[in-house]
Amino acid sequence: MTGKALSRRTLLRGLGTAIALPALDAMRPAFANPAARAASTAPVRMLFAYVPNGIIMQDWTPEAAGRSYEFKSIMKPLEPLRDKLTVFTGLTHNTGRALGDGPGDHARAASTFLTGIHPKKTAGADISLGISCDQVAAQAVGHKTRLASLELGLELGRLAGNCDSGYSCAYSNSISWRSATTPNPPEVNPRLVFERLFGSFDPTETAASRAKRERYQKSILDLVSQDTQSLQRELGPTDRRKLDEYLTAVREIEVRIGDVEKHARQMPNLSEIAPGFEKPTGIPVDFAEHSKLMFDMMTIAMQSDVTRILTIMLAREGSNRPYREIGIPDGHHNLTHHRNNQEWIEKIRQINRYHVEHFAKFLTRLDAIPDGDGSLLDHSMIVYGSGIADGNRHTHHDLPILVAGSGGGRLRTGKHAQFPSYTPLTNLYLTLLDSMGVRTDVLGDSSGHLNHLTV
Repeated sequence: MTGKALSRRTLLRGLGTAIALPALDAMRPAFANPAARAASTAPVRMLFAYVPNGIIMQDWTPEAAGRSYEFKSIMKPLEPLRDKLTVFTGLTHNTGRALGDGPGDHARAASTFLTGIHPKKTAGADISLGISCDQVAAQAVGHKTRLASLELGLELGRLAGNCDSGYSCAYSNSISWRSATTPNPPEVNPRLVFERLFGSFDPTETAASRAKRERYQKSILDLVSQDTQSLQRELGPTDRRKLDEYLTAVREIEVRIGDVEKHARQMPNLSEIAPGFEKPTGIPVDFAEHSKLMFDMMTIAMQSDVTRILTIMLAREGSNRPYREIGIPDGHHNLTHHRNNQEWIEKIRQINRYHVEHFAKFLTRLDAIPDGDGSLLDHSMIVYGSGIADGNRHTHHDLPILVAGSGGGRLRTGKHAQFPSYTPLTNLYLTLLDSMGVRTDVLGDSSGHLNHLTV
């Protein structure tokens, strides 16, 4: 009854560790009205999830526009979240086309996805592109959180050398760009992501010294136990339950990462399991295990407001990853050049749906976590899509794009929104930035905001 509130930036601290907290009732002003109390702890998050090599569009794109559309087979796992999704058709990246530069559609697909800028064709160090949408947002709101942004991936990639017909690997392996010459390479190692979120990360530390330290390291929760106990004494029953559930989730992630690393040390040569697929020690070979770890850490980062801007590449563009866990030993990229081979098309369809299934589980988890006057999903704007539509023909128009979440009620959801063909995808991004309170007139090849999308 003092009228005081716990700071949203309260941390549980320990040796080399700092754990941010989820939104708690104690963080809301004691005498504010209910609407103000809810709004005071509900920031808007922006997240981009990228899938490579295009999608079988006839099994993605709904037939009907508006709210009465039916989900095609690839998007079917998302149907329970229908009211919180917006599916788009007609959006295009003209800058992903050759425009006189010849082959290299995969490099252009990834590099233009969040920038809307045609990359300079070079395999050298003189790369040139432009700032990406996520980094425009990070520069505007990143000072409000411990990390301005977080970039993750599920497949190891290189940033140097030629990866696609004379285009630098930096273009294929990054969708986030801080500037025209500076990509933000996605982190694929769960341990390094965990330590970036919770401390104890030293980029100069060698693998040997890290392994030695980890043999003697306590759980991260042990390191902050004293702070945890002190805080719990100040919280009410509901907040104590919320804190316990949150810290349990952190501990479960920590244990799973440890299990992955233990398994990696015991496994045989990776080349015997997945030829041509590079994975360093400590990163799950299994896509399901890897994606769940990364999505869970993104959830924790959003829940604790460590960052509000996130990107994840479910694989690098042009990826030839096999998906043996669903019975597909063929390389993904090779399959997309199917030349209407129905057996290959069916395998791509299965890969496309497999990606969506894991994305749907992530969204479902976000929707189950209370946040302000809604859920984490309600207060987010999460884009899912690819810079290529038809992988066989390398098309860059009518791209597969959807947005989950309403950005705290700022976006209209629950419909299939059709726009005129060749509408710049960057127009959507301008609208999302505006809904986040980030004002910018132009992004890449944008021509204006999308009509009838915002409330």
